[in-house]
Amino acid sequence: MSDYDFYYWPLPFRGQFIRAILAHAGKSWTEHGEDAISALMQADPGDQPVPFMGPPLLVDKRTGFALAEMPAIALYLGRALDLMPASAEGQAMTMRIVNDANDVIDEITLDGGREMWTPEKWRAFVPRLRRWMRFWEITGTRHGLEPDTGFVLGGTAPGIADIATATLWSTMRDRFPVIGEMLDDAAPRIAALCRRMSDLPALAALARRSDDLYGDGYCGGEIEASLRTVAGG
Repeated sequence: MSDYDFYYWPLPFRGQFIRAILAHAGKSWTEHGEDAISALMQADPGDQPVPFMGPPLLVDKRTGFALAEMPAIALYLGRALDLMPASAEGQAMTMRIVNDANDVIDEITLDGGREMWTPEKWRAFVPRLRRWMRFWEITGTRHGLEPDTGFVLGGTAPGIADIATATLWSTMRDRFPVIGEMLDDAAPRIAALCRRMSDLPALAALARRSDDLYGDGYCGGEIEASLRTVAGG
């Protein structure tokens, strides 16, 4: 029996952060498809495992504890699976990185497709995207991240901050090479960290499985189509 029930659309995007944490920790999970997700979303809040508007949704099968919202799930798993720094400062910085990652994927999809990308909008956004990348580079540098070694917040092993960082930028890099080129230029230490994290056996296996299941899909729908017109991929 798997350790968790997980509800997310058959795409990487926001759900991939949770899949990566579970994979890195050696945990198993059962993915529930679109029909199950839609049924839960339409259910009365009192009949949902936890009141939620949309996935990701995680249920710990050992305890029955259910949680929605990607940053909240990341925090829960980080503490439950011993993937958080010990200090209050380290935990706060970890959650800042996770929330920043959540903000970046909102921005790259124009708030989930509220509007579509045009070449003009993309050109105006590129400096902001590079600035986001620099946030990660400066954070890592201040905490001792070297060009070819180390982790975002120091320490001796990858934690939630590193998994979130690698999931955010590696998923985008793999599907939109022009974004990978930006990352190499704007945040070379983070780009190197992402490559090291992607080479870890559990995360490499997850990437292969995701490619098999989702192909080159990222966020889906018209917003992904418009993103591909301006960022390639």
